[in-house]
Amino acid sequence: MTEHALPPHDVVDLGLAAEGVRRIEWAEREMPVLRLIRERFEREQPLAGLRIAACLHVTTETANLMRTLKAGGADVYLAASNPLSTQDWTAAALVKEYGIATYARRGEDRDSYYAHLNAVAAIRPQLTMDDGCDLVSLLHEERRDLLPGVLAGTEETTTGVVRLRAMAADGGAVVPGGCRERGADQAHV
Repeated sequence: MTEHALPPHDVVDLGLAAEGVRRIEWAEREMPVLRLIRERFEREQPLAGLRIAACLHVTTETANLMRTLKAGGADVYLAASNPLSTQDWTAAALVKEYGIATYARRGEDRDSYYAHLNAVAAIRPQLTMDDGCDLVSLLHEERRDLLPGVLAGTEETTTGVVRLRAMAADGGAVVPGGCRERGADQAHV
């Protein structure tokens, strides 16, 4: 990927990308099922044209998930869900080497955090992936105009599911179908 063709981003230093690639590839070796899914997605393109906004921990594991979604044809935009777990080298590699729009800086302040959430919300997502319900809360509280275009989403944490259920009880949650838990995975679809 060349510098002039980079996707939208806000990361600390694109010069960290080589280290990010090394670590992402190392993590991939421990994720054989996801690698097989990515290979299948590259052939079948099941997510072609879908816009995915994600607010997740920006780690090597998440990077491999984002790469898989992109391989499936999705337009993927990622914001960090936790500034203290953000790996700057991973964020740099996602942008520079894998062409994934990424908004993540280790230790980012509150204003940057919400600017990043707004940046991924601005793509008018059809699917959301959340860790703690901050992205979905933003859509419900500040960007309700985007909700009719949201087809479904996932929530990774029990805390996020609690927040979703509270929104639903207050009549605020309008993502189609409400909130569902499936075993260890939580999803709102």
